[in-house]
Amino acid sequence: RRAAMDEIGGLPPPPYQLTANPHSLLDETDLVFIDPVSTGFSRAVPGEKPRDFHTFKRDIETVGDFIRLYTTRYLRWPSPKFLIGESYGTTRAAGLSGYLQDRHGLFLNGIMLISSILDFQTASFTPGNDLPYALFLPTYTATAWYHKRLSTRLQTNLRIALREAEDFAQGEYASALMRGSALPVEERARIAGRLAELTGLSAEWIDRANLQIEIHRFCKELLRDQRRTVGRLDSRFTGIDSDAAGETHEYDPSLTNIMGPYTAGFNDYVRRELKFESDLPYEILNPRVWPWKYSEDNRYLNVSETLRKAMTVNPHLKVLVANGYYDLATPYLATERTFNHLGLDPSLQGNVTMRYYEAGHMMYIHVPSLAAQKADLAAFVRSAVSA
Repeated sequence: RRAAMDEIGGLPPPPYQLTANPHSLLDETDLVFIDPVSTGFSRAVPGEKPRDFHTFKRDIETVGDFIRLYTTRYLRWPSPKFLIGESYGTTRAAGLSGYLQDRHGLFLNGIMLISSILDFQTASFTPGNDLPYALFLPTYTATAWYHKRLSTRLQTNLRIALREAEDFAQGEYASALMRGSALPVEERARIAGRLAELTGLSAEWIDRANLQIEIHRFCKELLRDQRRTVGRLDSRFTGIDSDAAGETHEYDPSLTNIMGPYTAGFNDYVRRELKFESDLPYEILNPRVWPWKYSEDNRYLNVSETLRKAMTVNPHLKVLVANGYYDLATPYLATERTFNHLGLDPSLQGNVTMRYYEAGHMMYIHVPSLAAQKADLAAFVRSAVSA
């Protein structure tokens, strides 16, 4: 089953319905869904403090120990094993690749990362960190292209526009950001003009922002003249704020777009079809998990080294990475940068497969992307098992 939405993944009128999902992975593999502590129906047992589980380290341990226990109870040690995670679930999956090997001797066939973030420095707009400004640029370009804010030349072909944005982001723009206030005035003006061409924003606004386009300000600014904002999870979708004068958008229209159909669909499905009875609320996005402790020390959480080591120890481990062009939560160039810095031995580079879709963070809400992704995931599972 899947939540019934329109062809592009837009919000239908309530009440919401489930529909048959012809693109399920159930014809290729069993599926086991795990709700980490304080999400879904999962709760800490009496006497345990929920906040003690709301850390990267404890999260990996509890989910990893559950996988070990499930594998043992259901006699699945001889079965092929895959992890699939989305968003923070990709952080969890990469962390589990090492924990399962090191703690339980459980080796995986493959990992499927949907909208990946392994290195949080790539997405943290904090003073002194230039990385996200450059790495988000191609997704700004894709967003501007979708909303027809680019020049006629760039509007002609999305791939051409993205290639130009990628080259500029990793070349002249990255260099300009590193130079900061030492950048000559004439060079600053030229960079601002090029950014304007690639983002649909004005060169004047970009100059006032010191050439640094922060994600939430972009979401507010791109369609300000239309009194609309664009989504973070999926920048194809637009929202309406109480006014058009603020610095950042009031809400993410791509999050509210999916919240109703998916929440209603799951709550009905689990009772009506699975016959599971519980009066607990199914926690879709639980604010009580905050503050989440990402790192044990004063640095960005980065699990890419864990994944590299797991792939090195187990050279049969394959990784599929799914990217949405309109995903401003985990932009595809940031993901490419992480994997280009993974440090994998050349003999293992072929174990990583990148796929791209013309949708956002949850690319599968877009029916053409859903069909393409099913084919990609199925082919990946078969190749990882046959090897």
